Amino acid sequence: MKVTVIGTGYVGLVTAVGLAKIGHTVIGYDVDPRKAALLQRGEVPIYEPGLAELMQECRQEGRLLFTDEAELAYREPELVFIAVGTPPKADGSADLTYIEQVCRDIGRYMDHDAVVVTKSTVPVGTNDHIQGLLQAYARGGTAFTVVSNPEFLREGTGVHDFFNGDRIVIGTSCDRAAGLLEELYAPLGLPLFHTDIRSAEMIKYASNAFLAAKISFINEISNICEKVDADIESVAFGMGLDRRIGPQFLKAGIGYGGSCFPKDTKALVQIAGHVQHDFQLLKAVIEVNNKQQASLVKKAKEVLELKGKRAALLGLAFKPNTDDMREAPSLAIAEQLLEAGADVIAYDPEAAENARRVLPEQVQYASSLQEALQGADVAFIVTEWAEIVELPLSQYAELMREPLVFDGRNCYSLEEAGRHDLYYCSIGRRTVAGHTMSI
Repeated sequence: MKVTVIGTGYVGLVTAVGLAKIGHTVIGYDVDPRKAALLQRGEVPIYEPGLAELMQECRQEGRLLFTDEAELAYREPELVFIAVGTPPKADGSADLTYIEQVCRDIGRYMDHDAVVVTKSTVPVGTNDHIQGLLQAYARGGTAFTVVSNPEFLREGTGVHDFFNGDRIVIGTSCDRAAGLLEELYAPLGLPLFHTDIRSAEMIKYASNAFLAAKISFINEISNICEKVDADIESVAFGMGLDRRIGPQFLKAGIGYGGSCFPKDTKALVQIAGHVQHDFQLLKAVIEVNNKQQASLVKKAKEVLELKGKRAALLGLAFKPNTDDMREAPSLAIAEQLLEAGADVIAYDPEAAENARRVLPEQVQYASSLQEALQGADVAFIVTEWAEIVELPLSQYAELMREPLVFDGRNCYSLEEAGRHDLYYCSIGRRTVAGHTMSI
């Protein structure tokens, strides 16, 4: 099939490359000429494991090209995927400006019938709005059918998720459009779920909200564990053995971040509010997450004066295997440390460049973990990159002036921490102080 994907961010780019890999002819369109040129040269502007290699393969085989020329992008596609951003407004609701611009462009440039597939996460009722806009902007006689096809790609594992997803949701009342989507995705061999367009929109929000709720729940349990001398990892493991609960998203830490959970939970609260429903549970999920991101610095303040101290911030991206800084816990933690008067030196293997654009200018950057830890008075583990998890705790004791480690991701076992002369404080577990530590 001939497919055009509008928007080449995380979702759009993975979708374009994935569809090309399974045999379709795909054009990735972006209004930013510099980004389109970068992609056409085979360079990937985001860090996503396996994406660059797969994109290069599809380009060399002639099934994938990128452009900023609307005439080319809209000339021949049977399917047009909308994968542009829907950033949150000040009140938490989704901004549909980019969606509406795409609708205008489709009406302006397309002179043949096509199916328009919404990948962007949009509030319930948006696809009906899109259908109306397309009808209003369409050239005489041109007809468009809108399908809701929400994405479930996780940053850091997006390529894997495209080919190994749990389900593909197809929201439409049009049998012909549904048949085209079935044919498009057939090579993947994944389960297909057909539903109405509004239910498909809600499935995306409800899924993310539920996962966010599991994260906030286990973090609240971890806070209780610290007060009753229980171990959160044992508790979470025991809970996860119950098949009704499962082990996924039961890892205690310093909260969720990224482009989906924070945005989608706030948007769902707004959606509920628009129909006069007070979504108290989800409001609590958001509140718990905001408090959790402040917990690590709070723990540190209880044992040392941060003013004038050299603080190593280990990991900046909101999760491993991505360079995405959106809603990353490191943003709040860096601000808290600077407000307390600490000198912050940060390290991340992939996100440092993006971090420079959003973190305060007082933050310094190291080129390695060892450089960040050298002479530090305190260290905060924020993102569980493999190289951080694999760094021997002995190096903290050897490199730091005062080996005080506050682990927001529970990267090390308490047994391992107890074998070294350092102060080790994690989430939902007892604190370990080496035998020579005075704290």
